[in-house]
Amino acid sequence: MKKTNIINRHCYSSFCYLLFLLVSVFVSLCSCDEHYVSSHGGLTDKEVSYIKQRQLLYYRDEFGDRGENVTVDPSLVFENPRLRNAYIALQAWKKAILSDPFNLTADWVGSKVCDYTGVYCAPALDNKRIKTVAGIDLNHGDIAGYLPEELGLLTDLALFHINSNRFCGTVPHKFIKLKLMFELDLSNNRFAGKFPEVILKLPSLKFLDLRFNEFEGTVPKELFDKDLDAIFINHNRFRFNLPDNFGNSPVSVIVLANNKFHGCVPASLGNMTSLEEIILMNNGFRSCLPEQIGGLRNMTVFDVSFNELMGTLPEQIGGMVSLEQLNVAHNMLSGKIPASICRLPKLENFTFSYNFFTGEPPVCLGLRAFDDRRNCLPARPSQRSAAQCRSFLSRPVDCNSFRCAPFVPSLPSPPPPSPPPVFV
Repeated sequence: MKKTNIINRHCYSSFCYLLFLLVSVFVSLCSCDEHYVSSHGGLTDKEVSYIKQRQLLYYRDEFGDRGENVTVDPSLVFENPRLRNAYIALQAWKKAILSDPFNLTADWVGSKVCDYTGVYCAPALDNKRIKTVAGIDLNHGDIAGYLPEELGLLTDLALFHINSNRFCGTVPHKFIKLKLMFELDLSNNRFAGKFPEVILKLPSLKFLDLRFNEFEGTVPKELFDKDLDAIFINHNRFRFNLPDNFGNSPVSVIVLANNKFHGCVPASLGNMTSLEEIILMNNGFRSCLPEQIGGLRNMTVFDVSFNELMGTLPEQIGGMVSLEQLNVAHNMLSGKIPASICRLPKLENFTFSYNFFTGEPPVCLGLRAFDDRRNCLPARPSQRSAAQCRSFLSRPVDCNSFRCAPFVPSLPSPPPPSPPPVFV
């Protein structure tokens, strides 16, 4: 799903105004210092000298985050104090960049910060007469470096896109000052450490993309109580059970693939009525699929492949009337495929290979694309051996043994307050 679609569904007046202006303008662990060097093995004496010099220039703030000493030339003239702060932030960031192969920051010189490559300005939301930095887009720059704490000076920033670079380290605590941050895309970099909890304190955030980094540990359960529209945290090293409040999230898209999640696929998933795409593939989930997922009538993509799911496919999946892609391959599911699933009106691709299913309705064979290999289906090609099937199917599955939390329906929103009485 494209980010533009996500924004269009959820932006409100002030953010729509800001985002419209922005769109009209532009339609492996390693130490940060190593990225100055060539990628051909050992360091030269010159590179070692450069790294030592760089380590003397930065400082650490009260949170331990790196910062850069920036001196503002008194001869520089700025339109307003916010652009002066932006100059300090961007110059600090330029100092923290150790390799910029496409020279994207080469023109980050002088007081006209709105003319810098990748920097986009718009009228401030609280004062339309003041121009301020509202967006940064350095996607696909292959830039190496880190994020200095001075970026917290960009208090009007709504969009921050730096995917497909080589930034490393952590997310500065000073990001807490970015109260207008709407889209945060740090994907495909080399960030590491625990989940950056400062993200939980960004009140305007709607789109979060942390995928393809080296974050590890648990994910705070508070993430799923935030009013986000999209969460991408796949391809990291997160390891934990999904919390019971997972179903509180109002997202339309969530991708958790290729981490180390385990435990149950929570029944609270059934409360996520706005959900359109969920990808949980290649984790360690071990439970039965909750029948409550059948109530997700807006779901178009459901992928739980490459886990350890057991039991049968719930008949209720036949209620997911918008479903287009269903992938349950490489699990330990068994029983008969419900015919209601294969009759879903929009289903284009149904992949259930590498399980232990024993029955497949004829209607499934008429789907545009399906994969039923390596199951226990009589008269179908490329199935498991009879011995494999007997061995697995001789052990019945008790879904209660996984001790998953029971489903608790979400409470309806309270009615709006009554208008005050009018006395004539």
